[in-house]
Amino acid sequence: MNTRIVVTALALTLPVGASTEDTPLQSAEDFVRETSEQYEEVGREGAAAAWAYQTYITPDTALLAARAQERGLRFQSSAVEGARRYDGVELAPLTQRAINAIKWGTTLPAPDDDAKRRELSEIMTRMEGAYGSGKYCPDGPESCRDLEELSVVMANSRDYYELLEAWRGWRTISPPIRADYRRFVELGNEGAKELGFNDMGELWRSGYDMPVADFSDEVERLWSQVSPLYEQLHCYTGDKLRQAYGDEIVPAGEPIPAHLLGNMWSQTWGEIYDLAEPYPGIAELNVTRAMQEQDYSAVYMTELAEDFFVSLGMPTLPESFWQRSLLVKPQDREVVCHASAWSMDGKDDVRIKMCIEPTQDHLFTIYHELGHIYYYLAYRDQPIVFQSGAHDGFHEAVGDTVTLSMTGKFLKNLGLVEEIEESPEALINSQMKLALDKIAFLPFGKLMDQWRWGVFSGEIAPEDYNSAWWDLRTRYQGIRPPVDRSEADFDPGAKYHIPGNTPYTRYFLAFVLQFQFQRALCDAAGFEGPLHECSIYGNKEAGALLWKMLQSGSSRPWQDSLEEVTGQREMDASAIIAYFQPLMDWLETENQGLSCGW
Repeated sequence: MNTRIVVTALALTLPVGASTEDTPLQSAEDFVRETSEQYEEVGREGAAAAWAYQTYITPDTALLAARAQERGLRFQSSAVEGARRYDGVELAPLTQRAINAIKWGTTLPAPDDDAKRRELSEIMTRMEGAYGSGKYCPDGPESCRDLEELSVVMANSRDYYELLEAWRGWRTISPPIRADYRRFVELGNEGAKELGFNDMGELWRSGYDMPVADFSDEVERLWSQVSPLYEQLHCYTGDKLRQAYGDEIVPAGEPIPAHLLGNMWSQTWGEIYDLAEPYPGIAELNVTRAMQEQDYSAVYMTELAEDFFVSLGMPTLPESFWQRSLLVKPQDREVVCHASAWSMDGKDDVRIKMCIEPTQDHLFTIYHELGHIYYYLAYRDQPIVFQSGAHDGFHEAVGDTVTLSMTGKFLKNLGLVEEIEESPEALINSQMKLALDKIAFLPFGKLMDQWRWGVFSGEIAPEDYNSAWWDLRTRYQGIRPPVDRSEADFDPGAKYHIPGNTPYTRYFLAFVLQFQFQRALCDAAGFEGPLHECSIYGNKEAGALLWKMLQSGSSRPWQDSLEEVTGQREMDASAIIAYFQPLMDWLETENQGLSCGW
């Protein structure tokens, strides 16, 4: 799985609003309407500047993006000031929700000070630029490799030292970001305090229609539901790596070296399926090889993803999507290849930005990104302040829910798999392949923001950034750095979402919700059988149920949207366990006698 980020006009430019003079209080409804109009205007400008910068990284586009973001931050301060005038005023529920969205609907609160706003916008632009143009150049310019090239090494090499060089090499791009990140935290916290929060982490946790203090407990509850399956997968994978690399490199009962798991951040392990395959040669699903043999293009891969959503009764993509999206990495300029979905105007101008290669990983990522795109299109008639997911995990879950329907039979129909073998061994292989991505990701999805919340609150001091990062990664993931790390390093900054300031708990929640959604949509489709065999492709009943939820955006509490689809008002990871129950039973037997844990 490639990392992803949702980019909307609001998220890019942040909420904006009208200035508030010492005049009689206008009606809250009028304030929301006028502020929404300004959201749209400034949002379009900010989205255009950010798109230009991320698809054409130059000093000029960096300046334009920074200035547009600065204007967005200034409007945000004005809007928040206006919205706070209604504190204590009794309002209609929907108006109150809109006021709250204006006050709290940002992940980048800026201080109400022109110089500090400019500094913050310049820091954000600089950090994103450093990441997007980052390269490892061990022997001068001709030896440079970017993240895409280094990621190929991480996925395909089985040489310990080649993997180590790629892992260490990418982490040379992040130490220069460290000082900027420290100042970013100071400025962002100052802005959060002006909004009435103790720090940015508390602001982030306020957006879930529940008390801030309860949200961390909710994440822990969900983690407790899935951690037993992760622990079994970790035990099995560690044993397979031990067989491949030896006891000295992967000792039993100890954390796994982070560079051996097939991914630059060890967040998903699917690329080492060849080492972890339970029954070699049975039910081989080498989708990447088939795609490359059939010369899959970036456009065709995107058309396949569009076809799935259309099969559910959703509209075809606007023609402008095909004209304006960036689907292939340009050869003549630097771009941010990090896959992302964009709403440029809150209406029909939707795009994705991605450097697509013909691999299974990228194919699934396109389905994920189009999940965002169809969410944008579904709620485009909502007021701009409600043009977001029911909560941010919903937005991330839509496309991934669709990928759960890409069963072996579905892939066979696409011509990507020749034969479908139905046997207990084939089932375990297919579940293992998926679990190495879906289950392996869960602790990483949780700990990213756990680190940031500690940084924002001051519990993690700047002089402990890196050590605290690795403490969490060892505690939750059971991995360790392959070489000694120090506070001269800044390993969190080697992951886009840190310099890009994108909250990450959304992905953890999305991995829970997608299985919960899939179970409900399969029920709506009338499917009878094990959940892992269900595909909703072509089912209009399931599509109508999903589309109706998407149309609500954030105009109501997420519990209402969840109940509409699933009948439940609580996020529930039991669907993950139900989906992977065959694998869980198999792992418990297979791991008997092994030294599990770390």
